[in-house]
Amino acid sequence: MSARWVRGLVITSVVLNVFLAGAFAGGAVWLRNAKAGGGYSLETAGGRLPEQDRKAFRQALRQVRMDSRPVIQDAQQARQQAADLLQQPVVDKAALSAALERARNADIIVRTRLEQAIVEFAANTSPENRSVLASALMRHIERRAAGGPKKTP
Repeated sequence: MSARWVRGLVITSVVLNVFLAGAFAGGAVWLRNAKAGGGYSLETAGGRLPEQDRKAFRQALRQVRMDSRPVIQDAQQARQQAADLLQQPVVDKAALSAALERARNADIIVRTRLEQAIVEFAANTSPENRSVLASALMRHIERRAAGGPKKTP
């Protein structure tokens, strides 16, 4: 083996090890933050409920999503249409606005249905479970007030 070949092998090994170490550290941070930062919305708060209640909560939300599948698909189609319109040489502002409005309205319908399912669950559950849901809302409010990460459209 030539010294040049060995040197290239050592450099490749160092680069690969640095990449793997970074990936491992990043994954560990992501997992830690996912566990510590969960429960900022009513939907994710359901994960903090006792197991039997958590299953009922998730089943109620899953049923809403299944029942809302046509609305969800309409929102996806509207977003696809908006993306297609954005790629045209000349933007049709009216058509783009209509597609985005259609997607937004579908999202609002699904969110309203999900929130109503959560209201029904809360109305029929224990005070302890309602406290878990309330804590999630408070964490969400505190995070927003502190200027936490915001979702981009």
